[in-house]
Amino acid sequence: MDGVLCRSQLGVCVGSVSPWLTVHMWIPGLRMLLLGAVLLLLALPGHDQETTTQGPGVLLPLPKGACTGWMAGIPGHPGHNGAPGRDGRDGTPGEKGEKGDPGLIGPKGDIGETGVPGAEGPRGFPGIQGRKGEPGEGAYVYRSAFSVGLETYVTIPNMPIRFTKIFYNQQNHYDGSTGKFHCNIPGLYYFAYHITVYMKDVKVSLFKKDKAMLFTYDQYQENNVDQASGSVLLHLEVGDQVWLQVYGEGERNGLYADNDNDSTFTGFLLYHDTN
Repeated sequence: MDGVLCRSQLGVCVGSVSPWLTVHMWIPGLRMLLLGAVLLLLALPGHDQETTTQGPGVLLPLPKGACTGWMAGIPGHPGHNGAPGRDGRDGTPGEKGEKGDPGLIGPKGDIGETGVPGAEGPRGFPGIQGRKGEPGEGAYVYRSAFSVGLETYVTIPNMPIRFTKIFYNQQNHYDGSTGKFHCNIPGLYYFAYHITVYMKDVKVSLFKKDKAMLFTYDQYQENNVDQASGSVLLHLEVGDQVWLQVYGEGERNGLYADNDNDSTFTGFLLYHDTN
């Protein structure tokens, strides 16, 4: 171009040029500079990735939360609370804790029903001896007994034999004048007799209320003294009588007694009636 000297490829010319033309000549160069700046900004990391340098020309990401200076934006408003999440799964059982202190004693409960009796337990040890009791009232003892002997030779048959030698007759239930025992206490009695036989055979019977209850016969052995006996249990009522007598004819009367030989008649109460 006439009157214009171009000194570079950037389109900047010096010389005698008008000012308006000079401004228009610088516009393309400014455009190139702006384009380069834009490209440089695009090459820089974004707001969510901050960097730092490590040595010349090396960019490293900055730690999160670091200040980005003039690049930081305005803080936003807090968001709404999210919906509650689901319940989590049950955790594993924890270790057993230490034993706690005893609680307070509660009120007394109602009496329960009686349970079933248990099995019989083992026998226990003997207990200690108790104290001596108070003296009791003595029980009444019923007594009735006699024991008598013959003093003379008997000559009269079929009559009560009178035993006049008294060995025992404390209750006086035996009558020596008649030779009979009189029952005053109802109950069971024992009667026995032992007689000496000499010179003749003997027949003796025990009577109760005019009825012969027991018979004894002994045959005499010549030139010898023999013994005959009998015994019986009888239940008597009050007023009953018991005695001995020789039965048969007088020739059957060998009943004997002297100073060396006795004939006896005995009776006593075993136990009285309770009703």
